[in-house]
Amino acid sequence: MTADTVRWSELLAEAVARFERAGIDTALLDARRVVEEITGVQPSGVHRVLDDRVTTRAMERFDELVARRESGEPLQYVLGRWGFRTLDLMVDKRVLIPRPETEVVAGLAIDAVDEARHQDRHVAGEAEGSVKVADLGTGSGAIALSIAVECPDVRVYATDVSEDALAVARANLAGIGSAARSVSLHHGDWFEALPYELRGTLDVVVSNPPYVAESEGLPAVVADWEPPTALWADSEGFADLRSIVTQAQRWLAPRGVIVLEMSPPQTSTVQQWCSDLGWQATVHPDLNGRLRALVARR
Repeated sequence: MTADTVRWSELLAEAVARFERAGIDTALLDARRVVEEITGVQPSGVHRVLDDRVTTRAMERFDELVARRESGEPLQYVLGRWGFRTLDLMVDKRVLIPRPETEVVAGLAIDAVDEARHQDRHVAGEAEGSVKVADLGTGSGAIALSIAVECPDVRVYATDVSEDALAVARANLAGIGSAARSVSLHHGDWFEALPYELRGTLDVVVSNPPYVAESEGLPAVVADWEPPTALWADSEGFADLRSIVTQAQRWLAPRGVIVLEMSPPQTSTVQQWCSDLGWQATVHPDLNGRLRALVARR
């Protein structure tokens, strides 16, 4: 097929067939997303362009994106962006793909911010209602930027040990408008990246750290493409969770809250750690009903 003689309906069918041959379970959905990306139509509007003829430039773009997805590259990286709550985030292989499970974690952190904002906070030298949040291991910035956009009167400190990840977060930060003024990015390992003067003042600490054990298998679309340092953790997946929990008490304000994402089998162990520290900890399910997040209060 050549450009100017083919319609988008034909290219859509071609993409579906190629994806099915490649063993992609979501062939139709992925094909639609590729066509939507190239034509610029909204997700529900692809039918409006199916009878349109394809330009030479659009054909070249189609061939590129379909070949990348056909090779096994995740759709999110192929498109170069992905939705997360209210945001449209730039994503590539430098950062984890934003997932629905983490949207739940972000929501729990936002609930904690709202709770902190409504508490009596008459602290000398601090504006009433100003809430301090640290997002540790921010990656694309999904959690940090969601909090900044959805919560008024908040100050968000987003950290990552990867300079590449911070470059992606910086690009996404530029896309959230005036809310960007409430966010700062910091390079370093967990709490070490934060300004020292924040010790004992953070109202909310949230993180989606690496929590996959080295012995645990992952689908090739994850293991072969997403950054390994954001996936795997030592000590059967517990190393980074343990580090954050043990350091949090030095950084949280007296009524501070920590919100963590983890795998379902890890929740009872991390909950026990928090109980041993004298914190009140609850676990929460993801959208599939699997225990996924922990919220602990001092």
